[in-house]
Amino acid sequence: MKFSDAILAVAATVVIWGLIYFVFGLALIPSVGSYWGQDSAAGISLLVAGLVVGFVFAGKIQEESRMRAVGKIAVLFAAVTMFLTLMIFSANSYYGAYVKETLQNMYSTGAWTTTDWFAYVQLAIFINVALNVVLSLVVGFIGLYIGSMLRKPKKS
Repeated sequence: MKFSDAILAVAATVVIWGLIYFVFGLALIPSVGSYWGQDSAAGISLLVAGLVVGFVFAGKIQEESRMRAVGKIAVLFAAVTMFLTLMIFSANSYYGAYVKETLQNMYSTGAWTTTDWFAYVQLAIFINVALNVVLSLVVGFIGLYIGSMLRKPKKS
């Protein structure tokens, strides 16, 4: 598998993941609740996108070691996921207010400084990015590997 094939597979994964997440998000976020619905929609759509891309790119994945090819795609996808997560948080000014409100509900008696709030918002963003990267690595790898196993290799 060439590097250009891996980039094409990652681009296809991102597009399919976004489309499937939109559909599952419409269904799960209102019914399950905003937090759990969002996480459920992300996990399910990531697995389905990995299955589809693994199936479609099975021929390219089987050109070399399956683990190596799927690993390349999963690591590149994790890097894209990290970039997208940081972009979402930088565009969403309400995330800091959400963290602040959550912490105020948990620790209502403390008087926190602006530095405290800044540090905890940065920590929350770091944890969220790390969780998204780990999720995309693990679930993406599983989906790609299983998807590539679903298609039989072509016999010459």
